[in-house]
Amino acid sequence: MADKIATRESYGNALKELGEKNPNVVVLDADLAAATKTGVFKKAFPDRFFDCGIAECNMVGVAAGLATVGKIPFVSSFAMFAAGRAFEQVRNSVGYPHLNVKIGATHAGITVGEDGASHQCNEDIALMRTIPGMVVMCPSDDIEAKACVAAAAEYEGPVYMRFGRAACPVINDRPDYHFEIGKGTVVREGKDLTIVATGVCVGSALEAAEMLEKDGVSAEVINICTIKPLDEELIIKSAKKTGKVVTAEEHSVIGGLGSAVCDALCASYPVPVKKIGMQDVFGESGSAAALMEKYQLDGKGVYAQIREWL
Repeated sequence: MADKIATRESYGNALKELGEKNPNVVVLDADLAAATKTGVFKKAFPDRFFDCGIAECNMVGVAAGLATVGKIPFVSSFAMFAAGRAFEQVRNSVGYPHLNVKIGATHAGITVGEDGASHQCNEDIALMRTIPGMVVMCPSDDIEAKACVAAAAEYEGPVYMRFGRAACPVINDRPDYHFEIGKGTVVREGKDLTIVATGVCVGSALEAAEMLEKDGVSAEVINICTIKPLDEELIIKSAKKTGKVVTAEEHSVIGGLGSAVCDALCASYPVPVKKIGMQDVFGESGSAAALMEKYQLDGKGVYAQIREWL
């Protein structure tokens, strides 16, 4: 397993690569370029970078305008502000006219750590899923984050991408890795149980699966980067094989990946589902590792919750 890297770092690096290939790519930030890592793009292409100040709602409006004249704007801020504060503008100025705006939301979930509950957005996937035509992605590592940014630029229409602050292990460093919007990946085969995970929790799910193996439980792990549109076919196929599904996400269990998976299974192949995530609570201040452990979203926590459920 390669070195750990935060997906927000991947976002900044991917933007620079995109900028070199496509002159229509422009980046907007809300006075957080050092934290969102869009500063990497700013340094390379200062004339295509716009700091809109601490005015996220206005920034989304500016991006919408740029999209109408053929630019591919990437709007960047913390998830709490990109999805939370600017929701009305994202809905009405980007979603409703179906404009080609990409939202790079960093510092999502509880791994924001010490910044505390006010900055730990555990509701953004739920909010963005409700906007008609919005693609919602949450990459699991550096490799997937870069692939997701490149795919977003190629896709015509609004895209929401969720990135983390904390460094996480690289899990997709294999030659056969292929990324496609709307497609999940089986990262571990199993027959007794399906774990559907997204973002940082894909690593947790793989750790939990190894622990379950020692207990004689064979867990299949599916990495879902695109939460909308969801790869329902892959999830249903796995559910038919295992008969039990667990979802794992660094997000509220209300309206996120777990809800999307339940919607799909209820409609086509009902099986028992256990949703692992933030259980209708706010986070608190602490290190990313301590919070992941407390809210049982690390490997041991996911394992413990699955054992209890089984």
